[in-house]
Amino acid sequence: MTTFSNKPRILRGAFVEYGLSLPPLFVVFQFNPVQLTRNRSLSFAAPNTGDGRTSSLRDFHKRYDDLGALRDAQQVTVQEETIGLEIRLDASDKLDEGDAITEQFGIAPQLSTLELMVCPKEESLLGQALGALLGSSGGFSFTRKPNPPLVLFIWGRKRVLPVNISALNITELLYSPDLNPVRATATVSMTVIEGKSLPFMYSKAMKEAMSVLNLSNITDIANVVIPG
Repeated sequence: MTTFSNKPRILRGAFVEYGLSLPPLFVVFQFNPVQLTRNRSLSFAAPNTGDGRTSSLRDFHKRYDDLGALRDAQQVTVQEETIGLEIRLDASDKLDEGDAITEQFGIAPQLSTLELMVCPKEESLLGQALGALLGSSGGFSFTRKPNPPLVLFIWGRKRVLPVNISALNITELLYSPDLNPVRATATVSMTVIEGKSLPFMYSKAMKEAMSVLNLSNITDIANVVIPG
């Protein structure tokens, strides 16, 4: 059998729970999503005049002929970025390989892990049992918190983003004879947690570095008509 030694290594995306907790949660994508939908919304408003009167943003814009002054005067609220993707799960390959867990449970372990990523950790029966066994000391105290886990969305080497999963929709498409799911899709919506955390700052720095590389295309500006 001929193999290609220069075959590129394909990195997989993943969801990984941030921090130590019981049980630890992670899902490595069996198939990378074919697309990501990324959105960021901004809302603009006219500043208060100080006398209690407000004007429409359109009327506010009419007061300025200097775009630089207008840019500095208008108020803007920048929302955190949202990301949407669809994950595909299929047990066929592991069933062909004779994987014992897949033969017994299909893709239920992966689906269950995704579901636990949007459930309060204190509701975890396994977490409660292990937490009681290990005691309250150490870094596992998040097991008793009412919030869902904080998750890192890992997409290659340049994007490691802390996110809140805001919506999870699972569609089970095929079952084994004993009704274990063996094929499914999961649509995930998430909000990026923007701040001073190390993962976000790293990803932001990589984005700014990519923008600097775009300067290699600066000669393209010659093909743009800019009014003098």
